[in-house]
Amino acid sequence: MPDTKQSKDQEATQVASCRLALCIEYAGENYKGWQKQKFDALPTVQERVEKALSKVANHPVTVICAGRTDTGVNGTYQIIHFDSVAERDLRAWVLGTNSNLPQDISVQWAKAVDDSFHARFSAISRRYRYIIYPNPVMPGILPKGVTWTHKSLDLEAMQRAAQYLIGEHDFSSYRAVACQAKSAVRTISDISLYRSGELLVIDVQANAFLHHMIRNIAGVLMKIGAAEAAPEWAQQVLLARDRRKGGVTAPPHGLYFVDVKYPQKYQLPASKLGPYFITGRD
Repeated sequence: MPDTKQSKDQEATQVASCRLALCIEYAGENYKGWQKQKFDALPTVQERVEKALSKVANHPVTVICAGRTDTGVNGTYQIIHFDSVAERDLRAWVLGTNSNLPQDISVQWAKAVDDSFHARFSAISRRYRYIIYPNPVMPGILPKGVTWTHKSLDLEAMQRAAQYLIGEHDFSSYRAVACQAKSAVRTISDISLYRSGELLVIDVQANAFLHHMIRNIAGVLMKIGAAEAAPEWAQQVLLARDRRKGGVTAPPHGLYFVDVKYPQKYQLPASKLGPYFITGRD
């Protein structure tokens, strides 16, 4: 006869080791970035997500994310993982959590993963889209969902400038002064610029990003697009390795975290490459 106590212990161990991956979509306008703050009363996306998950799990939940986003930055494919002893089906994790979240944060899907999965350290690459609305008059719709400029932007000049940034480089000139990364070396595998209706999209994929890196790239490219600098200036800024040479940091509103790549063995659902109002390149 099987040892009942041993069987129950094994079952409890299996439940305790349950790890889940979730995809989170959010508008960053009302939050002080993704990361929970110890001594700040302002809300963060992580704080809201953990509170909602804890209600569904009926125990405290702490999540790990693929990439921390700044104040005002949006996400359409933020991947998180957490461990839970709660026995819930995947539909309950999605619908139950969403019922406890504000309308500007949404769980898109949930998937069981093994203990080797780590939302941050298992990631192979990350992808952002920066969305610009160049128009003489400011928008009344999505004012915090795009970055508006009254200046006309030369897309071809911006495309030429962006090519200088592809590859492995020291991006010291393109990171925030307060960036705490030990190394400024990052590898941009692809950067493309294109129009989607009246919008202009800067689409960047890299192994990882530095604090304000995309916003500083956008600031440089927008200055070039406005004919205030030559395309070669993007390379000159890069080689200077000095943030003071890099110009203005672009606003956070138009920035979207849209994809993370993981090893195929985890079989996570593919990103839809949002935001949903953008059409064009995959």
